[in-house]
Amino acid sequence: MLEVRDVGYIYQGKYQSIEALKRVNCHFAAGKFYAVTGPSGSGKSTLLSLLAGLDLPTSGEILVEGCTMAAMDRDKYRREVASVVYQSFNLFPLLTALENVMYPMELLHVSKATAAETAKRLIGEIGLGEKTYQQFPVMMSGGEQQRVSIARALAAGGKIILADEPTGNLDSANEENIVKIMKNLAHEKGYLVIVITHNPNVCEQADAVYRMRDGELRT
Repeated sequence: MLEVRDVGYIYQGKYQSIEALKRVNCHFAAGKFYAVTGPSGSGKSTLLSLLAGLDLPTSGEILVEGCTMAAMDRDKYRREVASVVYQSFNLFPLLTALENVMYPMELLHVSKATAAETAKRLIGEIGLGEKTYQQFPVMMSGGEQQRVSIARALAAGGKIILADEPTGNLDSANEENIVKIMKNLAHEKGYLVIVITHNPNVCEQADAVYRMRDGELRT
C-alpha cells in the first residue's frame, strides 16, 4: 500500500542543512500493524510526515498503491486516504466528541444526519458509549480523548492510519486498550497502521518493526 524508495530528506536552514533521512527503503502492506522506533532525532517523525503527505522527499519517492505521491493531490490524500493520530490528541476543544468525529465527514460534504450516524457508530466501535457524544475534550480522560481521535481518523473513510506516539501520554491500561484497537483495525478490518513509538511494549505487539538511527532505517 505504501512504498518508500531511496528516500532522503534534508532540512535546509539559513546557516546549515541537516540530513534527516538517508536513502530509506521500506514498504508497508494493508492489514498489518507496524512500529517505527529509534532514539530522538533518528528521523522517525520526518518519515511519518512524508508518509502523511505533509512534505515531499528531497530525493527518492513515496508510492501510494503504485502511484508516486509527488503527482498526487496531497491535500486530498490526507482528507480521504491517510489520517494522523497524535500523542497530544489534537481534538478541537470547543467541539464535542461527536462533533470532532463528524468534522472530517463534513469536509467531504457528507450530510449532517449521515455524519452523525456514522460518528456514533465509530465512537461505539472504539469502545465508548452514548454519554461521550456530548462531552468536550476537557471532560474526558486521556484514554477517552485518544479513542475519539482514532474514531475521527477513521471518519473520512481512508485505510491508512499513521500514529505519532499515540500512547505517550497514557497510563499502562489505556496504552493496552489503544494498541488493541489499532491491532484490530489492521488485522480485522484491513487498515494499514503505522505507529511511531519509543515504547518497547508497543513494538512487541507489532507485525513488523523498523528501527531508525541517524536517518537510516533498519529491520
